[in-house]
Amino acid sequence: MVRVKPFAAIRPPKNLVTEVAAPPYDVLNSQEALALAGEKSLLHITKPEIDFQPIAGEHEQRTYDKAVENFKAWKAKGWLVQDPKPMYYVYAQTMGERTQYGLVLCAHTDDYASGVIKKHELTRKDKEDDRMVHVRIQSANIEPVFFAYKDNAELNGIVARYAAGEPEYRFVDENDFTHTFWPISDDAVISRITELFNTQVDAFYVADGHHRTAAAARVGAEKAANNPAHTGDEEYNWFMAVCFPQSQLAIIDYNRVVKDLNGLSTKDFFKALEEDFVIECKGSEIYHPCGLHNFSMYIEGVWYSLTAKPGRFDDSDPIGVLDVTILSNLVLDKILGIKDLRTDKRIDFVGGIRGLGELSRRVDSGEMKVAFALYPVSMDQLIRIADTGNIMPPKTTWFEPKLRSGLAIHSFD
Repeated sequence: MVRVKPFAAIRPPKNLVTEVAAPPYDVLNSQEALALAGEKSLLHITKPEIDFQPIAGEHEQRTYDKAVENFKAWKAKGWLVQDPKPMYYVYAQTMGERTQYGLVLCAHTDDYASGVIKKHELTRKDKEDDRMVHVRIQSANIEPVFFAYKDNAELNGIVARYAAGEPEYRFVDENDFTHTFWPISDDAVISRITELFNTQVDAFYVADGHHRTAAAARVGAEKAANNPAHTGDEEYNWFMAVCFPQSQLAIIDYNRVVKDLNGLSTKDFFKALEEDFVIECKGSEIYHPCGLHNFSMYIEGVWYSLTAKPGRFDDSDPIGVLDVTILSNLVLDKILGIKDLRTDKRIDFVGGIRGLGELSRRVDSGEMKVAFALYPVSMDQLIRIADTGNIMPPKTTWFEPKLRSGLAIHSFD
């Protein structure tokens, strides 16, 4: 079972939340962050390179020093204030007609090491190292990770009761997503939430934030090794997460655009595709994949449906059945010669939040030759892969909305 605990969040006063809260560090480049950041924005802490003119390097020592300086200043100025006692928090996100309700809590680093916190993606050491520096220098988790867990009826009921009350925060961000936040201060409810997770929730699944999770675990291990009196209960053993029940989450498609046809003419490319796919011309109107193993393709101003033929995939294999695997094996590798999705410069990835019009735009501009849209992976598929110890291919899942940074910070001090 998972271990969780409440924590005394450092967070903005109610009247400042819209000025402080910000998008996560990894969805903006430095120029975008500079353009978006107001005086009190958390971006001055998560992307402090924007405080230098010209913009500093993200990994320079002066940039890291500035992050520490700004975090201290935000607290000194009262733009971030610590709650008087450890609490849990309900955090709701609304995108269109769908709302998902998560619990903000602390998870234990040992659960990541033991596999109770389950991953579905590989991490890169350089990205882990960068996030590790940020956790270490601040002695805090400035931004949360995004976990899923299998539904628990009683936890859902507790969250629903709080969500029916008056929130501490409610605001709409620049993407028209609504963020709502309720503290849970009742000691009996806090104790029950802890008990339910500790006795009835058997795993957390990393949805978004694999590098931050790995970095938090590494910092915990590092501090434990340097503490002769380590017990496992110190605050550095815990890190901040927002945990959502599986049933409320939806994975958005993650699509591909490719620069060329690997030396093939368009005619020869289609001939190669016909070996493994049933191809239907859909015309100039955007075509969305209609189900698993059906793909959209856009080339030379026309949309096509590609349906993988029987026998080209293995439905009993949790990785082989994924549409990203089918496309990678039968098209990107076999026909287009793209062997490594992480390093090949001929391919790029487009989150489905941008819409399929972004795919046609990039092809029509001449930047790319062909685009492929995929049917989204399901939460059941993600959990099956994580439970069996498998790893998804790169750029498989896209979760939206992203967690807003600055609604809660977990300090080790």
